[in-house]
Amino acid sequence: MTTLTDCTIGSTTTDNNNIKPLSEMTGSVHSPTSPKAPMQTGPKHKLIYEADVQVCRLNHTRTIVSKIMNSRYLRRWESHRIVLDHNEMRSTTPTGFMELAVPYSSIEDVHIVSRWDAGQKFCLRITIQDGSVLLQANNSYIRDQWLHSIQWKRHIFRSERLLKNARRPEVLVKEIKNLIDVSLITPIQDSSVYRFPLDLVSDLLQQNDEFLGKEFQESIIVALTPLLEKNHPTQEICEFFSKHCKDSPRSTLVIELFTPVVHRILKHNTDFGKYPRMRTFVQEYIQALNCQNDGLKVVQALVKSMHGPGSNCPHPRVLPNLVAVCLAAIYNCYEERKNHDNVNSEDFDQIEWENKLLCYVSMMETMSEFDDWRYVLGSLLQPIPFPDDAIADSLFTSRMKVTIHNVSSDQTCGVHQTLLGIREGKEGWFHLYCPGGIACDDDGQLWGVMLNTLMKCCCKRKKFLMSISKMIGPIMLLALRDNFAAIEVLCAMLELEVVEGHDMKMQMITTLQSTCEGKRMYAQLCERQIAIKEMQQKGGPKKLTLPSKSTDLDLTRMLSSGSFGNLECLSLAFTQVTSACAHDLIKLPSLRYLNLWSTQFGDQGLQIISEHLHKLQVLNLCETPVTDKGLTCLASMKSLRKLNLNSTNLSALTFEGLKEKLPALQECDVRYTDAW
Repeated sequence: MTTLTDCTIGSTTTDNNNIKPLSEMTGSVHSPTSPKAPMQTGPKHKLIYEADVQVCRLNHTRTIVSKIMNSRYLRRWESHRIVLDHNEMRSTTPTGFMELAVPYSSIEDVHIVSRWDAGQKFCLRITIQDGSVLLQANNSYIRDQWLHSIQWKRHIFRSERLLKNARRPEVLVKEIKNLIDVSLITPIQDSSVYRFPLDLVSDLLQQNDEFLGKEFQESIIVALTPLLEKNHPTQEICEFFSKHCKDSPRSTLVIELFTPVVHRILKHNTDFGKYPRMRTFVQEYIQALNCQNDGLKVVQALVKSMHGPGSNCPHPRVLPNLVAVCLAAIYNCYEERKNHDNVNSEDFDQIEWENKLLCYVSMMETMSEFDDWRYVLGSLLQPIPFPDDAIADSLFTSRMKVTIHNVSSDQTCGVHQTLLGIREGKEGWFHLYCPGGIACDDDGQLWGVMLNTLMKCCCKRKKFLMSISKMIGPIMLLALRDNFAAIEVLCAMLELEVVEGHDMKMQMITTLQSTCEGKRMYAQLCERQIAIKEMQQKGGPKKLTLPSKSTDLDLTRMLSSGSFGNLECLSLAFTQVTSACAHDLIKLPSLRYLNLWSTQFGDQGLQIISEHLHKLQVLNLCETPVTDKGLTCLASMKSLRKLNLNSTNLSALTFEGLKEKLPALQECDVRYTDAW
């Protein structure tokens, strides 16, 4: 007969190694300069919250009767669904052996009864004050899972009670280290294993922050760091870290321990609005870096390290988070100055304030250096999300010019278009740096770069030229200074008849003739106008079909060979024409039918013809690379009756919008599109 007292206490695994008591499971304190999480070996287990298990309860009275009743031949097992609560272990059906719950405070020890493994009895012994509770699992893995789950629950119960009653700083720090070390080496894998220590330490820091000295604070930071390798700090811990960055910006802990924490926040945070103190911590960390030797270079190195060495940043959340931090910090800077101005405070340090402001502006400069970040950065800055005080501050606007110049110089259409207003009637950076504008301090040099980039791309259109017609004064000023982009704008305005009024047109012509480049371009404009008038003279064919394989150049040669004033039907189907031919198509005033089936005519061409060919009634775009971006422009072509969008990238939403805005539309082929 084998009694419980005869059993050998084994290990947490089936190799019969001895179990260390929970109090001995903590490792040594990590070095402040290189905190490392202890290596976890062996199988991992999920934390048990509630599960079915066989239960037997024994008492420890040393009588013959009790020994007989506790023998394995007479032992009775009950099935229970055990719940591991915060304070106790209980059954969902409190009857029999589990009529009374087992508080964690009454548990003296938890062991594995390894000698019974050979008989397929995988048992766990929980020693309590008046006896033992045996748990029997189906296999050794589940038994070990119960063991570690009970140990963890017992440990957090004990730690919480000790920490909340601690009154001496050294005791508090010691218990925090013990709690965190056990969290790092336990084989339990559950979010609560890391979140519980962080939440508990957060509460303790909130209650005991006043009597913790700098040495103890640094010890807590060192202890917390391994936990934060895979978890975000809580709001209270962020506040604790922020205070340390502010009070000791040149501490070695800032760079050595806070850097990986900040990296994780910037890579994985999705909403600073929910966690404002986390954003504040990142701001204070950046300011701590700015206080180092060559602070701006250190901060810029942080931005570059967040992007990584490749051409594309592998973490999509990094840039939005960095921009959010910069925007909030710049807003706080001007709020701080405004508050000091209101109270006439004499302790306001202007130099320190400027260094702080320029730190965040330089971060945006560094962000704008990366090609893959420029579009998102431009989109985030397109609404000009800065306070009015910042826009009126010459220091801010002059330093922002580097960022705006980098965006302006990008040849990608989507990037440099972020310089324009985010919507019609809303001013953007292009308007802000216009000569005579509030931010212009360089006689329009930056504005000229913007204008040049926009005119080279898709903005050489009537709609854009009409939107900047109010800036005709600055444009003529730059044209007088022989700015090529400004001269090109004046010529385009004259060609597309954007400006009304004879006097204004004569002033534009006089401006063009005041420079050599202007004279040359105006002469070319006059030649084109003469050729267009000759082409638009009445006469010529009413229908024209270009052979397949024809190119844009072939179309240009064809239309320049005679009069096409009567041309109503033009078929370019299965040719090799592109959006570039749109500039020739808009010269055909009588065009009613246009067939572009299976050509490379795209969005840019659609945007151009939609502004000029208002008499067009039939348009065939079947199997062309047009997308919603260009198709939305068709809404201005009110005369359209038949439209073929078969096999295009048309969306259902855009199609519904076109149907509403084109009242004359009778037939529209949308087969093989998302709107089909």
